[in-house]
Amino acid sequence: MLKDWVKGEKPQEEEITERLKKARLALAGRQMAIKEKKLPVLVIFDGWGGAGKGSVLGKVIKNLDPRFYKTETLSKPTEDELRRPFLYRYFVRIPEAGKFSFFDGSWMDEVTRERLRGETKDEDYHRRLVSIKRFERQLSDNGYLVVKFFFHISEKEQKKRLEELEENKSTAWRVEKWDRWQNKHYEKCVEVYDEYLETTNQFIAPWYFIDSRSRKWAELQVTELLVKNIDIALQNTGRAVTVLQNTFPLKQMPKLSEIALDKTISDAGYEKELDVLQAELADLHNRIYQKKIPVIIAYEGWDAAGKGGNIKRLTAALDPRGFEVHPIASPEPREKNRHYLWRFWNRLPKDGHIAIFDRTWYGRVMVERLEGFCTENDWQRAYNEINEFEKELYDWGAVIVKFWVQIDKETQLARFTDRQNTPEKQWKITDEDWRNREKWDLYEEAVDEMIQKTSTEFAPWHILESNDKHYARIKALKTLIAEIGKRLEEK
Repeated sequence: MLKDWVKGEKPQEEEITERLKKARLALAGRQMAIKEKKLPVLVIFDGWGGAGKGSVLGKVIKNLDPRFYKTETLSKPTEDELRRPFLYRYFVRIPEAGKFSFFDGSWMDEVTRERLRGETKDEDYHRRLVSIKRFERQLSDNGYLVVKFFFHISEKEQKKRLEELEENKSTAWRVEKWDRWQNKHYEKCVEVYDEYLETTNQFIAPWYFIDSRSRKWAELQVTELLVKNIDIALQNTGRAVTVLQNTFPLKQMPKLSEIALDKTISDAGYEKELDVLQAELADLHNRIYQKKIPVIIAYEGWDAAGKGGNIKRLTAALDPRGFEVHPIASPEPREKNRHYLWRFWNRLPKDGHIAIFDRTWYGRVMVERLEGFCTENDWQRAYNEINEFEKELYDWGAVIVKFWVQIDKETQLARFTDRQNTPEKQWKITDEDWRNREKWDLYEEAVDEMIQKTSTEFAPWHILESNDKHYARIKALKTLIAEIGKRLEEK
């Protein structure tokens, strides 16, 4: 890549000036087009220190309406970001539909710095490269345009520029220790950058090398390439995307109709076990905090199956400072305008903390599928995308516990009727609940497919038989305790 790259012939200054005028006008015009087509555009500026990334970025955004773009300077992760999954700080910054996000620095800078400093093992580094490729592919598959620029200059030119910056008191602050280290170890950096660039150079998100001998010339290359890529993306909006096959090991799971719902527990047995299990979970909560192990608990199930009461018995055992419950409703406009997993990335816990989701990302393959809120291509792709999401969390170190709370149709009807007829419970029942009940068979089919395709070895589904709510609560506590215990042993 970098070793073999040959600089093209740089145009005459007069030609650069003329082409740049046209390119700036063209880019300004495309901004309205992406707004109308709701195309989100993520632009990555990476490359050598002193290559002019910041100054070119400043020139490019001058052509744009500031209401419809954001710039992000991504240097070292903050203390809070270090306690989240690797991709967290990037995923939460992706643009809304119809807007630009410009990243000055990206995941490339973070992983290659760690690699060059010897701060990461080979297996961890290569796992991150896989994560990055999945991330970029998911963005592209979900309608994002991802444009990646690497600003390239020679070792000699970099040294010259850094020295010039340092000689001027007003610009010396722009030279970081890392920039000088880069120049001193230029060949070593080329080797690592080459490996990274080659591995992450994908058809859906290729790398563009920017000849940075001249800032004006670099601006022209960036602006013309942006216009070209936007034009192609606008032509391709709404296209169907290849549905990838799952590559993760799956656990054999029964269909919902095969699950026996006659399991019960006596009132005395329930109260006794509840006290014991809650005390055990409270102890485990302290231990995961000390070991910095995050826990993510996902609840899905039929309306009136008892999710709320189940969650209440779990949280009663936990330190309120160390957990948060996220009730998930219909997405807000700012959430609908981004990748469907964005709102869940935003709610992930810090290490050592617990996040409990009352409804989850699985809405994509249930309610969104059945109510027509996404295309068939969208929900068919989602099984693999969700498995990738959960694998990312597992590799981060999270315990992932997914509960499907199961009841039969007759039990649901009895509980709906009780809610309807009891004034203090009427807030729990809505017209939508009754409408969803009419689609029971369709939902059951969708849930069966969901469980079969997303019950992975690292994040399996656990069925809670909840015709007897007490039994389901005890089973949930036992399951969570067992899963946390397994991860503590591994740790």
